[in-house]
Amino acid sequence: MKKPAIFQHLSIDYYAATPKYLQLVHGIMKATGEGVLKENDLLPSINELSFEFEISRDTAEKAYKYLKKLGILGSVPGKGYFIKTTDLHQPLKVFLLFNKLSAHKKIVYDAFTSTLGDLAAIDFYVYHNDFSLFRKFLSNSKNDYTHYVIIPHFLEGGENAHAIINTIPKEKLILLDKLVPGVEGDYAAVYEDFGKDIYRALEEANDLLSKYHTLKIVFPEYTYFPKEILEGFFRFCGQYAFNHKVVHDIITEPIAPGEVYINLMENDLVILIERILATQLKVGHEVGVISYNETPLKKIILNGITTISTDFQQMGEKAAQIVLSRSQEHIALPFYLNRRASL
Repeated sequence: MKKPAIFQHLSIDYYAATPKYLQLVHGIMKATGEGVLKENDLLPSINELSFEFEISRDTAEKAYKYLKKLGILGSVPGKGYFIKTTDLHQPLKVFLLFNKLSAHKKIVYDAFTSTLGDLAAIDFYVYHNDFSLFRKFLSNSKNDYTHYVIIPHFLEGGENAHAIINTIPKEKLILLDKLVPGVEGDYAAVYEDFGKDIYRALEEANDLLSKYHTLKIVFPEYTYFPKEILEGFFRFCGQYAFNHKVVHDIITEPIAPGEVYINLMENDLVILIERILATQLKVGHEVGVISYNETPLKKIILNGITTISTDFQQMGEKAAQIVLSRSQEHIALPFYLNRRASL
């Protein structure tokens, strides 16, 4: 039996974080927009899609139902799905590249995708802070994207990130969360100024910090976090005469009264809390805890953990608005302090 011609124009990237049903949606919309599929053309059956791409029938059916909801497909009982219209009204296609998945990155993703809604097709990838994978994703990306939205954090190799980023047309580029030195031209960005912002957030907390004598920041030696965070931390401690220390391994660090721990990594936060509870020191009185990046659970743990964070909801929304407006503006999102019982 001859394979339907449309299969030559559809593909599934099994390494992409974009759901498979959305990859099918984007492929069918692209084929329709390019005239490969015409009005009233019959599409492959759900069973044929499932067999060809080794996906479940539910996944194939979900793609068709999504396209039907958009008004692009129609269906006839006993015959299947067909192209109802070729007037797509969906010119935006976004290559979205995150360094990792986490609670606060999910907030960014959800805000970004919900703000765009059905106005853009989004291909989503995660490179796990690995520069080699980052470079591979961008080098292998198709040239039909209207925007590249990129979070650039790396465990190593990041000093060469500007070279690969500079291959992207600047009118298509949006840097998210962090600026990258060496990236040239007029491009868009929604970013944090890590050194300046942590200094300001600690300054805002100074009335609470004043009952402690030592600030310790838990900053692993092998990390993707920007060194500007340490620069802002050192500047604050020097300005306000706090004893201070950079802790690389919280597992072995002695914990004593009068100390505040500024924690960056979620895993380290769990270890820190367990160790403080084992000492029976009273959190918020004898020892303080500040966590980096706001998440819903931190409002509850230990009757509330003080956080220093940017507004990740706003980060996702602002990036989506830049996509929709096609602007090249730079938007700085400052940190804010959530004062809670742990300090």
